[in-house]
Amino acid sequence: MSYKLDGWQEPTLGENLARAGVERRDFLKYCGSLAAIFTVAPSLLGAGNEAMADEITGDLIAEKLADVTKPNVVWLQLQECTGCIESALRSGGTTVEEVVLNLLSVNYNEAIMAAAGDAANKALDSTNAEPHILVVNGSIPVKDGGIYCTMGGKSAEQVLRESAENATAILAVGACAVWGSVQGSNPNPTGAVGVDQIIRDKPVINVAGCPPIAEVITATVAYILTHESLPRTDAEGRPLFAYDQRIHDSCPRRPHFDAGQYVRTFDDEGSRSGWCLYEMGCKGPSTFSACPIIQWNLHTSWPIGAGHPCIGCTEKHFYDRFTPFYHALPNVTGLGIEATAETVGWGLLGATVVGVGLHAGATALRHAAAQKKGDEPLEAFGDIPEPAEPVPAGEEPAASGEEA
Repeated sequence: MSYKLDGWQEPTLGENLARAGVERRDFLKYCGSLAAIFTVAPSLLGAGNEAMADEITGDLIAEKLADVTKPNVVWLQLQECTGCIESALRSGGTTVEEVVLNLLSVNYNEAIMAAAGDAANKALDSTNAEPHILVVNGSIPVKDGGIYCTMGGKSAEQVLRESAENATAILAVGACAVWGSVQGSNPNPTGAVGVDQIIRDKPVINVAGCPPIAEVITATVAYILTHESLPRTDAEGRPLFAYDQRIHDSCPRRPHFDAGQYVRTFDDEGSRSGWCLYEMGCKGPSTFSACPIIQWNLHTSWPIGAGHPCIGCTEKHFYDRFTPFYHALPNVTGLGIEATAETVGWGLLGATVVGVGLHAGATALRHAAAQKKGDEPLEAFGDIPEPAEPVPAGEEPAASGEEA
């Protein structure tokens, strides 16, 4: 899908990565990890399409990504703290720096671009005039004419509307862009709102979190490029492949919740033993996110894994709904609220542990399956498929997995 401009043909992503020295195996490994993220949520495929799950492989994603040309990107940073772009850039893995910036032509991003002043404004205006992907960090203040966030004499709302006009896809990345976050919380003095409260004539994909997991950001972009469509979303506009499961249901501390084993102070024996953080204010039972599965920094850890309760940052209005953060959620039903290991019974507790174990095993299998076919030839990287050996007349070819 390359294009020509004045006799010059834009190289494909695969050609650009090969020229940059990115090895084919590393590229396939990255695509395999994307496939694993996409298959976290079976609901991504929709009813009646479950058979497609086997088709979402690293090979398929690699084939599609390698053949695309770099799309233009406008990455706005409005009323926010730069935490989302910093989290992505410093995630510890091959995300924005080594993959997305090779995958995209990010013509405008205030945090990483060298241009400033008139040169930066010119880059924004010229990119806005062409089809592009729009990524937005930060909320939009609407009170008092939007004076609380201006760029080049324009309000954040005006900049957003101009950038959205020719956008082929719009991603609101981070809690600020999704609903306003800290500045949008009560009493909201600047009138901060999310992107979808301003842009109503186009779909907005909400990549929620404060900040979101970097791999979820890049996976959303990669999904758009490989599927040539927007991902299916939940009622809050979040991609289902990353936000259709409650943290509570995938949490490795769930057996302790069901057994009534809770951390009650951060230095008690339960804390040292990895017990449930429900009584410390964990919002996992009310929060939808892939944090337990994808985790952070090359699958190193995540907040609950590090011993801190979830604060529900992927949910809208979490500052108003979930504060004080260290107070327990009321009325969370389950075995652990009124029962102990003795009253539950070891048999039922064992079933709970097995259930969590099966879920973890299924997740591991999905990750393994997504990366299993990592040695398929990829023509964009100079691979040439080996011709199949002819089968002698009268002989049947050996079945897969059998010796000839």
